[in-house]
Amino acid sequence: MIQRFIELGEGYSDIYELIEIGKANKSRVARLLALHTNRDGKELTSLLLVLHPTDPGNFQPLYLCREGIPNPNFTPNKRFELFRELAMDLGKDIIELDVKPSSAFSEKELYFQYLTGILRMNRYLPPLS
Repeated sequence: MIQRFIELGEGYSDIYELIEIGKANKSRVARLLALHTNRDGKELTSLLLVLHPTDPGNFQPLYLCREGIPNPNFTPNKRFELFRELAMDLGKDIIELDVKPSSAFSEKELYFQYLTGILRMNRYLPPLS
């Protein structure tokens, strides 16, 4: 299985694309996650939409809006409310995790490997087959 992060942006206008991907792939949505972090003294959240793997092809996309949304636990905001509405429409819970900021890693790929490890350890992603 190939699992790959697909970064849409930081959650400004690209949040609408993330929502549309979820709506268009209702049967494939496996999980919705909110990854909370503190970057440079700011409480931020990344939104992650995990789809079930394709059949055939066994490709599992992880769509990400990285660290551009204020953490809703500190600053309620409309963008997170849209994500919450998507979760309700899909009948899914939003899984919330605290993670290191991407700025703690010298390369974005290292950050994605870190997130993959956390998601696999918590069994939110299946192991590679």
